[in-house]
Amino acid sequence: MSRRRFLKASTLAGMGLVAGAPDVFAAGAQPARQARASGPIRIIMGGYGPSTTSFSRSLKFVGDRLESRFGDDVDVRYVYNIMDVGYGGASDLYWLVDSGLMALAYRTMSDGVPELEVAALPFVFSDLVDARAAMDGPLGRAATTRIEADSNFLILGFFENGFRHVSNSVRPVHTPADLNGLSIRCLGSQARTFELLGAQPRTISLGAAIPELEARTIDGQENPFENTVSYGPYRFQRYHTATFHSYLSRPIFVNRQSFDAWPEDLQAEMRTAMNDAVIHQRELHDQAEIDSATVIRESGGEIVELTAEQRAEFVAAVAPIYADADARYSRELLGVVGL
Repeated sequence: MSRRRFLKASTLAGMGLVAGAPDVFAAGAQPARQARASGPIRIIMGGYGPSTTSFSRSLKFVGDRLESRFGDDVDVRYVYNIMDVGYGGASDLYWLVDSGLMALAYRTMSDGVPELEVAALPFVFSDLVDARAAMDGPLGRAATTRIEADSNFLILGFFENGFRHVSNSVRPVHTPADLNGLSIRCLGSQARTFELLGAQPRTISLGAAIPELEARTIDGQENPFENTVSYGPYRFQRYHTATFHSYLSRPIFVNRQSFDAWPEDLQAEMRTAMNDAVIHQRELHDQAEIDSATVIRESGGEIVELTAEQRAEFVAAVAPIYADADARYSRELLGVVGL
């Protein structure tokens, strides 16, 4: 174990979030098999956003359900944003849950999971109804099977990161030509899309990008409106375009050994509560998109709504991606999203 990880574990322990965290790491990060007879079962859940986001509020929704049913038999705690306690970002959530330091987390996994890569292809879904049907159906089941086979995680559902839009500080974007030459911070899974649209993709973390957005050394970024507001880029971006260019989900993953060690009634309640939380999070996210668009406009931002003809130009510009996908993914998998 690196000294960096040991120190961060110590930080969590010092905040009362992880009891004895350094000892857990020293023992090889094997979660203890807990039972009610030995005290309350500690369940630490977290992510990488403010407590006000739809994701954090939905974790609290689950925690409240567990506490309501099991009372003092559970000790539910939250690390809503691991960056607030010294961690680098979403990538650290993998080893925090894998090691058993945290029981459960969510994060975007659009790279390395073919089913989620396909879901994130540009303009695959026409609307939320289609996207949610895929994630609630064969695509979500296939992604779950893949992740569980390749990791120490169990997948309890998918929070909705939602449709992504592009913003910048230079000019309004109505057509792909308007993106020509603009540097856009994006996820790695979106880099090819923005290359084809004529932009210069910058695949760095959003945390690292925000100072550059403020300094205008990066022109823009892409995110759902909720993220653009909750993480702060809207403060430095005047021009926003509702491109709906990609839909992303955030798998909710739990440490397999910790989950299997819980009593069966706690396992069952966690699964039921998480199913309800997915619906709850979607409702919160829908409202957050509306509220965030209002915040953008009230702060002086402009939001371009694309016409059908303008959207068709964006779809045509990224057509080579579909040929690449045909060579990379199985016909069965592509058929699930209608390609």
